[in-house]
Amino acid sequence: MSRNILFVADPLDQFKIYKDTTFSMMREAQRRGWRIAACLPQDLTWKSGGVVAANVLQITLTGDAKAWYHVDIEESKALKDFDAVLMRKDPPFDAEYIYATHLLEQAEREGARVVNKPRALRDHPEKLAIMEFPQFVTPTLVTRSAGAVRDFHAEHGDIILKPLDGMGGMGIFRVKQDAMNLGSIIETLNKDGAETIMVQRFVPQITEGDKRILIIGGVPAPFVLARIPQGTEVRGNLAAGGKGVAQPLTPRNREIAETVGRALAPRGLLLIGLDVIGDSVTEINVTSPTCFQEITEQSGFDVPAMFIDALEAELKKGP
Repeated sequence: MSRNILFVADPLDQFKIYKDTTFSMMREAQRRGWRIAACLPQDLTWKSGGVVAANVLQITLTGDAKAWYHVDIEESKALKDFDAVLMRKDPPFDAEYIYATHLLEQAEREGARVVNKPRALRDHPEKLAIMEFPQFVTPTLVTRSAGAVRDFHAEHGDIILKPLDGMGGMGIFRVKQDAMNLGSIIETLNKDGAETIMVQRFVPQITEGDKRILIIGGVPAPFVLARIPQGTEVRGNLAAGGKGVAQPLTPRNREIAETVGRALAPRGLLLIGLDVIGDSVTEINVTSPTCFQEITEQSGFDVPAMFIDALEAELKKGP
């Protein structure tokens, strides 16, 4: 009997399947005989007296690079009737995202198996989750205060400023010793004190890459993707033009990843994307960690297979 898996994700027509991690999960699941369905977060509904359901597309992957999926049927289906529900919606981590996690948590109460767990998604915002692991963090400040940012810059000289809800390197600024445009950058990011931002001491090892370490079922994958900034760019993010280079996991990075995995995996975070520059953890990505395809293609290690193995092992444990 085949399993049924639902991906709550972004629109299928927006997938760039040559690099999309959710697509690679779908492909591996279908290879194992799973039936694939997909929906958007806005397709989730609940009505009193009923259960959380969604208008879903049951699809088959075609193997064609352009028309990559075929819709078999569109139907309304209860989430509890799927063997697994994968929450793979990209940030922003806004109010609508949080509402979706509440609907998914209700579906859990009704018997659905949701990965990553909705409560864990809410409890681990990707920038702020690093606070739990200060031993691995470069000097960092989280604040709304412009004065506190200026004091931090005076102390450290070379800093990175970023919004808490960005992704793909969006809204990241570097300010060096000369403090050029610091005031304007603070105003842009914290909206005159209305929004909280993160400030970190610049880590020069960014030239060696911002390493994405995948932790699956609490275990780090043996290869990472070092995202190396190009030209004058300070950001290594692939979305910002960084070059992704697969590398073996170093002993120090393994130690960091295993520590984080031991703490977070038992909370229902089957998949974590740990970002490390040098020996410093900069983010803990739990919403829709990526880089499966880049690591697999360059290293030969099958990351999607590792993930589906972990998912199947999790489902065998029962509710």
